Amino acid sequence: MHIEQEAHATPGRRPLYRQLYVQVLVAIALGALLGHYAPLFAQKLQVLSDAFIKLVRMVIAPVIFLTVVNGIAGSGSLRSVGRVIFKALAYFLLMSTFALVVGLVVAHVVHPGSGLNIDPRSLDASAVQKYASQAHQLSLVGFLLDIIPETVVGAFASGNILQVLFFALLFGVSLALAGARAQPVTQFFEALTAPVFKLVHLLMKVAPIGAIGAIAFTTGRYGIGSLANLALLVLTFYATSALFVLLPLGVVARLAGFSIVSLIRYLKAELLLVLGTSSSEAALPALMEKMEQAGCRKSIVGLVVPAGYSFNLDGTNIYMTLAALFIAQATNTQLSLGDQLALLGVAMLSSKGAAGVSGAGFTALAATLLVVPSVPVAGIALILGVDRFMSECRALTNFIGNAVATVVVARWEGALDRERLYAALNRRADPGRRVLPVSFESGDVT
Repeated sequence: MHIEQEAHATPGRRPLYRQLYVQVLVAIALGALLGHYAPLFAQKLQVLSDAFIKLVRMVIAPVIFLTVVNGIAGSGSLRSVGRVIFKALAYFLLMSTFALVVGLVVAHVVHPGSGLNIDPRSLDASAVQKYASQAHQLSLVGFLLDIIPETVVGAFASGNILQVLFFALLFGVSLALAGARAQPVTQFFEALTAPVFKLVHLLMKVAPIGAIGAIAFTTGRYGIGSLANLALLVLTFYATSALFVLLPLGVVARLAGFSIVSLIRYLKAELLLVLGTSSSEAALPALMEKMEQAGCRKSIVGLVVPAGYSFNLDGTNIYMTLAALFIAQATNTQLSLGDQLALLGVAMLSSKGAAGVSGAGFTALAATLLVVPSVPVAGIALILGVDRFMSECRALTNFIGNAVATVVVARWEGALDRERLYAALNRRADPGRRVLPVSFESGDVT
């Protein structure tokens, strides 16, 4: 594979004020100050965050489509594509199950809901009616059917990641089977990749504005004081997620030959963007690009990252079992071993079925409690006020989990350039230099 880099990359490190992560950090601080001192005005700034996220979602579909199609068409082996998908799904299933168990175990150890003694009949179920109605629509069959778009245009218009990925897989396979006759189409898509990623770069320049809007709204609307009543739950969730990243994911990273801390440092700008917007989708295109720069083959990145955004939600899984047991403890609901095993099984399915649904983590929790009636579904009203503060942590954990998964699957496939990975993680590569994969003649990275 021939790699082209920008010919006029700026030598040396850029000034701090031009670094994206510094700009986002300043934006987060400004947003918090606005939310605290001018809460009414700050709440109106949510439009900035919504606008930025819409801008990023606008380019997610073409980024996924081009990356997957170019990767498959140039891979040289459809068998390897099937193998990558199988390995990725196996990894997702293993880590998702482990994350669910971690949330369950921590809830038993910490008991964040014990002592609240809340009567379920006193809860305002109307406050969570929207999420409960969405949860009623979730089912495994419905989720599988929803992967198939009504029309090709509809998949791109709706921005459904799984639908775009599904069509891209089929189209990439078709190009590979067509062989030499499809070369003009393949070359066109490869050429189109450069301006699309350049567009992503342009959109990232306004990321600090989106971060200001999101943080200002959250602080102005809920205030830090709203954390007081449920502080133990929030702190437990953040601590559990941090330990999950540093220990289980850290061990997986070490076995794959890299440091989780170095990976986090490498992705610091994207992580701050996720923190500022409470949306891991906001950094999806940047994650795909960063993983390619770090030596993961383009076809691996194109398959693992988009699929991981629906199937590899470590943070969401920790949240679901931890929150479910918090509600049970707060309402003095006794759960048998069978109830807890049912909770695990249903949570595994509902976390996948909620992909792409607004408020996915909260909706998946509602869907789980509807199927496991031992825990009162109205109990999710208890955590509605602080869910916004936990959504950042869910998004961050999901994001890091998918970055680790991409490197791991690439290593399993022998599609990881370790020299480029070590150079990127140890800051020996200029993160401002973009790597443009323009051909896959050999099917490997050189």
